[in-house]
Amino acid sequence: MRLLDPPLTPSGDDARSLLRRELLHPDYHQDNLILRLIDWLSRLLDRALSAARDTSPLTTLAAMLVLLALVAAVIWLIGRARRSRIAPAPGRPLMLEEHVTAAELLARAEQALDDGRYSDALVDAFRATALRQVELDRIDDLPGATAHEVALSLAEVFPAQAAEVHRSAGLFDLTLYGGRAATREHALEVLGLESRLDTRARAASRSGLPS
Repeated sequence: MRLLDPPLTPSGDDARSLLRRELLHPDYHQDNLILRLIDWLSRLLDRALSAARDTSPLTTLAAMLVLLALVAAVIWLIGRARRSRIAPAPGRPLMLEEHVTAAELLARAEQALDDGRYSDALVDAFRATALRQVELDRIDDLPGATAHEVALSLAEVFPAQAAEVHRSAGLFDLTLYGGRAATREHALEVLGLESRLDTRARAASRSGLPS
């Protein structure tokens, strides 16, 4: 008895259309390598489909599954490349070119938290923490310093809080430069950092021990 043709197997046109829609995303219009990849895969699909006409249905199914796996792998790799384009850049500066005090930044962060703008709250909170330590001469004022560089300076002054400081700096980069929306919990965590550092500094001052 003749086996039925494999169900739910996309035609060559469907497979090519799926891949082309993904590869021709606006992010990649200028990428000649992607265009060459489209043409190569299209030719590969054409040759495979032509050869499959003279084979059994099971062989056709196996060939199509292999080709679809290849298409899926290419789409997955491109998706990873697209996500990597919005990854946080460690070289971007922490502070903006604006004349504000730490208290003003902190007030702005608290207002953003009340408004439900958690990403804005987190960003301004970390900036307020860094600026506060500069105002108190605990760390140097380094124009253009990145969040990572500020975290290194803070970790030297507050070694017991080093992990927390670096985590807050990472959240800052992910939120501002990585395109990741902050949660209320993350915003509250960074908002409380300045107070915890200040408490630690006062305790160290009373005991005469390093922070």
